[in-house]
Amino acid sequence: NNCQNRNSCTLKKRFYKAKNAQLDYEKLLVDSRIGISISPEEIERLDSILKPLVDKGHSVHHILANNRDTIMLSERTIYKYIEIGALSIKNIDLPRKARYKVDKKCLEGRKYDDYLRFIEKNKDVAIVQMDTVEGRKGGKVLLTIHFIDSSFMLMFIRDANDAKSVTVCFEKIYDIIGPIKFSKMFFLLLTDNGSEFSDPSSIEGIRGNDKLTNIFYCYPYSAFQKAEIENNHELIRRVIPKGKSMDNLTQEHIDRLMSHVNSYTRKKLNDQSPYDAFSSRYGFKLIDSLGISKINPNDVILKPSLLK
Repeated sequence: NNCQNRNSCTLKKRFYKAKNAQLDYEKLLVDSRIGISISPEEIERLDSILKPLVDKGHSVHHILANNRDTIMLSERTIYKYIEIGALSIKNIDLPRKARYKVDKKCLEGRKYDDYLRFIEKNKDVAIVQMDTVEGRKGGKVLLTIHFIDSSFMLMFIRDANDAKSVTVCFEKIYDIIGPIKFSKMFFLLLTDNGSEFSDPSSIEGIRGNDKLTNIFYCYPYSAFQKAEIENNHELIRRVIPKGKSMDNLTQEHIDRLMSHVNSYTRKKLNDQSPYDAFSSRYGFKLIDSLGISKINPNDVILKPSLLK
């Protein structure tokens, strides 16, 4: 662009135009990322797991078969990301490519219609819902477990939104209360189709037990099918606004949050708190072990200042 002889020079010329170059770049970026529904941070995390194993000569199938709890994607999706250049792995790095189908076995017998039939036959069982509350994309997340009958909610902070971390949370609960109480409290679990909940057998048969609980899934984009936990998330969002990073929070912070949320009086409980309703039904062993305490009603804080 700054050539002093460009007006008199007879050679073919090419000029750099920043705006056009930016538009070309953005179009190329969009085209290369078509179909990617996860954040750049999650792509980076996925690449950090896959690349070292591929460099050792592992196939994608072998990697996924032995890391199902940390890589919550299908082989088809992984190969797609490699094809479009979203990962640092190249096709030439792979020992071979294979044909495959997405494994949806975890949904068999666990869909929402199956759930409705189950509660029709088991009308007196307590229903528990679980979900994930996100902060910054790719950052720490909360596992939330909501007891509908008492409006009581458990919360566990996790470094990554994968199935293994969900199982670890339930193992912690199981180790505190044992198999009999675990089956009583979590006999029926309803959740969504998030990949972090795609290993139901590890929770249903926790610690090598026979089936202690029954997990069912809402239909995609049907948050209304577990409206109770979604409504209770509003109390969490008063303290941790949507999009706010949770990376600086520890479980100690979340224990404080659980104490305040569960001490908040509810009209549906006849002006009782979830803490009182839950403890009268299940006792204090779990809540005491998890560090949840009762807060005086006038001392409850549901503002971001609670965690500062």
